[in-house]
This record gives sequence, C-alpha cells and structure tokens, in this order.
Amino acid sequence: MSDRILSNQKVEPVWDSVVDEVMGNDEKGVTGIRVKNIKTGNARDLAVTGMFAAIGHTPNTQFLKGQVKTDEKGYIILTDPFRSLTSVEGVFAAGDVADATYRQAITAAGMGCKAALDAERWLAAKGIH
Repeated sequence: MSDRILSNQKVEPVWDSVVDEVMGNDEKGVTGIRVKNIKTGNARDLAVTGMFAAIGHTPNTQFLKGQVKTDEKGYIILTDPFRSLTSVEGVFAAGDVADATYRQAITAAGMGCKAALDAERWLAAKGIH
C-alpha cells in the first residue's frame, strides 16, 4: 500500500504532521487544511478540496505499561475471542485497542456494548451493584 501511494504523482506525503485546521465554507466545502509539523512546530496551509482523516494502525495502549497482556503490535489480547475479557480480572477491552482485524467505528461500537455488558455482569457477580 505504501508503495502505491508513494508512487502516485497526485499524492504529496506530509510527514510528521497533524491537521491543525480544516478550512472552507458551506458553498465550496473544504478549500484547504493547515498542517503543523509535530517535530518543528511549523505550520503551513495546503490548498485541497477534500481530506480523509485516519487515526493510524497503532493501538493506543502504551499507557497500560504492560499491566494487561498485549501482542507484539500492542493490541490487547482477549482471553476469549467472543467476549471482552483481558488478562486482568475486571478489565475489559473493546474497539481498536483489541481489534487488529477490522478497526472500524461500527465494530468498535459493538465491542463497546459487549464490554459494557461483560463489565455489568462481572460487577453483578461480585455483588458490587
């Protein structure tokens, strides 16, 4: 995929940057974006007529500091693939941190529902609610 995008002359990669602002109006839609380089802090405006926003493919699990088992890529390992149970009792996982296959909002929402039900049932079994 990276070879395809990098060889496309219509695409200009903007490395080490985040979108700081989307510019446009109701009449023309998106007319530009302001990107900010996270290494230098410099910002620049790019004339564009649209944009795709993606969060990437690295799960945001570093804050766990190894307290829950993860795979080599950082995805939380579920002890039962049909539930949201993790390696730590009472800790449940859902969405992109536990789903290396689909990584979609709709599947994350479904997993979130499963995790909420698993947590509710766990609390009930403990007599906590």
